[in-house]
Amino acid sequence: MTLHPIAARLRTEPGCLSRALPVLEPPPGADPSAARAAAVLVPVVLHPEPTILLTLRTATLSAHAGQVSLPGGRIEAHDPSPEAAALREAEEEVGLARETIEIIGRLPGVFTGTGFRVTPVVGLVTPPFSPRPDPREVAEVFELPLTQLTDPALGPRLEDGAAYGSRRPRVWVVPHDRHVIWGATAAILASFAIVLREV
Repeated sequence: MTLHPIAARLRTEPGCLSRALPVLEPPPGADPSAARAAAVLVPVVLHPEPTILLTLRTATLSAHAGQVSLPGGRIEAHDPSPEAAALREAEEEVGLARETIEIIGRLPGVFTGTGFRVTPVVGLVTPPFSPRPDPREVAEVFELPLTQLTDPALGPRLEDGAAYGSRRPRVWVVPHDRHVIWGATAAILASFAIVLREV
């Protein structure tokens, strides 16, 4: 799989996914203007068969504990851009040096049920590298084959979520043999899958 067409599309068509995912909207009753800004890195590791680097958050965190996520976090006042925030967080969480990452574009923002609007930033990671997870935040670092996102049987899909009052919202899920990948992380992977399938 060559990533040059993907990079070109993200750079020249920043709005190409605006129609892609219904979960990009804020949760019912939420005020979009009150959402806190966050950014995550979608790290595509340039192995001969590329992968996406993911983390399992520790069980002791106050938010999203024990969930699979992409490296990232809140955009701080000193961050000049979502890209800068994503690179900073990736370095802090898993030891990804920013000089090994080439930013190629953004995916659509995702609202989370915890009140964040997340900007996903896609970056190409040049191996080799040895992850150095921060034990306060990251319990495990693992990789998902990029080809899985384009496989109809193994890629992202919508499933019925848990009942919430009279509603049963649908949530994005990515199958995995050891972890549950769902919610905002799976939604971001689903939007990236659209890019992969259309180049």
